[in-house]
Amino acid sequence: MNLPRFVFARQSFPDRSIKDIPKHIHAELRQSGIASGVPKGARIAIGVGSRGISNISTIVKAVVGFWKERGAAPFIIPAMGSHGAATAEGQADVLAHYGIHEATMGVPVISSLEVVSQGKTPEGIETFLDKSAFEAHGVFLVARVKWHTDFVGSVESGLFKMMAIGLGKFAGAQTYHTHAYRIGLERMIRSVGEQVFSSGKILGGLAIQEGAHHETAGLVALSAAHGARAMLAREEELLREVKSWKADLPASEIDVLIVDELGKNISGAGMDTKVINRSVMGHYNPFPDIPKVHRIYVRGLSEGTYGSAVGLGLADVIHDHLLQQVDWKPTYINSLTASTPSAIRTPIHFPNDREALAAICATVGRLNLSDVTYCRIRNTLELIDISVSENLAPALAPNVQIVSEPFQPSFGPGGDLEETVNAPGPLLYA
Repeated sequence: MNLPRFVFARQSFPDRSIKDIPKHIHAELRQSGIASGVPKGARIAIGVGSRGISNISTIVKAVVGFWKERGAAPFIIPAMGSHGAATAEGQADVLAHYGIHEATMGVPVISSLEVVSQGKTPEGIETFLDKSAFEAHGVFLVARVKWHTDFVGSVESGLFKMMAIGLGKFAGAQTYHTHAYRIGLERMIRSVGEQVFSSGKILGGLAIQEGAHHETAGLVALSAAHGARAMLAREEELLREVKSWKADLPASEIDVLIVDELGKNISGAGMDTKVINRSVMGHYNPFPDIPKVHRIYVRGLSEGTYGSAVGLGLADVIHDHLLQQVDWKPTYINSLTASTPSAIRTPIHFPNDREALAAICATVGRLNLSDVTYCRIRNTLELIDISVSENLAPALAPNVQIVSEPFQPSFGPGGDLEETVNAPGPLLYA
């Protein structure tokens, strides 16, 4: 099988980076008045999630420092449902891999799956709150606000989702996803979040926004002082803003998308469904406003996913190497807890890139295989530097610049793509 010639391309998006993150956070939190009324020595539970967020250790350390300066006694809790194989040790380990542990943060990390019931929502959903958080004076959340992989709504991933599924731990995640299957994820997040908010424990949170470069572009303090509805409304505004910054694939239609790695640290669904245009239930191109992708080939897992292969079911074909990397225990737990078994179905797989691409390129409806278009990305978070087949170049979006001469991708003796010398972007080609 011979691939067409490729070119390297670079997408242009504004760089919205916040230059001095700790200074920005301290100013935000001071101006918010979020610590007013919190007595000296108060134990403050800081909830931190499991996503691969840029600068997350720097952000959390600055939040810890703010509360220490106010005379509080902060500690960190993993605010995640079934991640870390749904064990206390595993969830602490997830944070440690991001550099968040007692030695670096200067405060304890208290990881437990124990929860306290917070009563039922109007829909009859029993709600839960991490026991350590319940026993603290107050809870402060650190969460990224962004689009969710499983649904479209005015509130998706963010502080209220963490308030629900994150603080509810494994018990909450199981219950909430079961109800969400019936009533929808957005309604569940709103209802459970408001019920947990009514505990009086929530002080507010720091909403993290990221730009198209995966840079820290927004750090906004949201106070609980004005009530749940006001906090929700502000989160909705931040979500609308971050959606307007989103990076997409470089052309409106792509025959074969090659993805070098998927992982839970990259997206909750392993690959961002609103980049690859797949639903976690297996539907092709359900989102009309983003590029259409006909086939997806995934080559491996990211190091930061630690064997969790949630999302492999969104691919059409995978490399055998990916299957060899899978740790099925956390993969099963996370997928089944989220009621998305289709997200871990095993696609057809081949021992090398050559065989996988040869098999899949014939399924995109092109009578002449030389007309098949290709796009290659490292993962769905890193969309600035990419490579595309030369025949896709005329269809590239206006913000995409070709940055190399055409080159012929080559396969090594084992049939895998060889590294391209002098690649201008941080792509994986080995």
